[in-house]
Amino acid sequence: MAIIVTGASGLLGTALVAALRAGGREVVRLVRRPPQGDGEAFWDPAEQVVDLAALEGSQAVVHLAGASIAGRRWTPAYRRELVESRTRGTRVLVDALRELSRPPEVLLSASGMDFYGDTGDRVIDEGQGKGRGFLADLCEAWEAEARRAGEAGIRTVQARTSLVLSRDGGALGRILPIFRMGLGAPLGTGRQYWSWISIDDWVGAALHVLRTPGIEGPVNFSAPQPVTNAEFTRTLGKALRRGTVPIPVPAFALAAGLGAFAREGLLVSHRLEPAKLTAGGYRFAHTRLDEALRAVL
Repeated sequence: MAIIVTGASGLLGTALVAALRAGGREVVRLVRRPPQGDGEAFWDPAEQVVDLAALEGSQAVVHLAGASIAGRRWTPAYRRELVESRTRGTRVLVDALRELSRPPEVLLSASGMDFYGDTGDRVIDEGQGKGRGFLADLCEAWEAEARRAGEAGIRTVQARTSLVLSRDGGALGRILPIFRMGLGAPLGTGRQYWSWISIDDWVGAALHVLRTPGIEGPVNFSAPQPVTNAEFTRTLGKALRRGTVPIPVPAFALAAGLGAFAREGLLVSHRLEPAKLTAGGYRFAHTRLDEALRAVL
C-alpha cells in the first residue's frame, strides 16, 4: 500500500520521501511532468487531472504542494497564485480521493501557523480560532478544502507548520549566509515569538500522525519551546560562532524591502504549543533551539 506525496521536490517533501523509503515504504510522488518510473504519477491541478489508478488502494496521501510564501513579493497577481496553488490543488486532489472505491486511510495536508494571525505573547494550541490577515484567510480556505476528504471517511489532518529548521532551504537556509558573515540582527522589536521545529521532528511528527488513528484535524507542527526573534538571533549566532548586530532591523525597512510578507510573516508573533502531538504520544528529538540548531547545522 503506497503513500502518495505531492510537493515531493520541496524541502519537506524531499525529507519525508527519503525517510519513508529508508523505512521500506513504497512512495509515489505526484508530479506535473511526464512520470519517470513506477515511483511517480501524473497530476495537473490547473487542468483538474489526477491519475486515479495511482491513488486507488493507497494507504495515505501527504499533500504539500503550494507556491512559496517567501518566494516573491506579494503583488496582486502573486497573491492570487498563493491562494490558487493551495485551494485549487487541494480541491482537485480531494475530489479525486472522493471518487475512489478504495480511498486512503488518512490525508495529511499542509497548512501554516499563520492561521492564528499575530498572537502576541499568548500560548496558542489547536483550539485557538483564526486570526486576521491575508495568510490567516489563506490557511482557513486551504484547510476547508482538505476537510472535505472527511466526507469520504478519510481521516484528515492539517499540519500547521512553524518555522522549519534545515540548512538545505526554508527560512533558515535563506538567512544562514547573512549570519555566517556576522550580520544577523533582530527584526523589528525582536520581541515577537518565533515557533520552530527541526526538519527531523517535522518528518517524525508527520510519520507519527500517519500511523496514529486518534490524531485528526489541525495539528501544530512546532517544538514545545518557542523563542523570541531576539533570542533566535542570539542562539543562531552562537551556533555559528559568529557575532550578531545588536541594532535591530527596523520594521519600516523590512516592510519597504519585503512588503506584506515582512508585516505578516516576519514581524508577527506565534507562540505555539504542540498540544495534539504531545497528547498523542510524540516525543520530540529537539525541544531546545540551541540543540536543534547544532543538529541541523
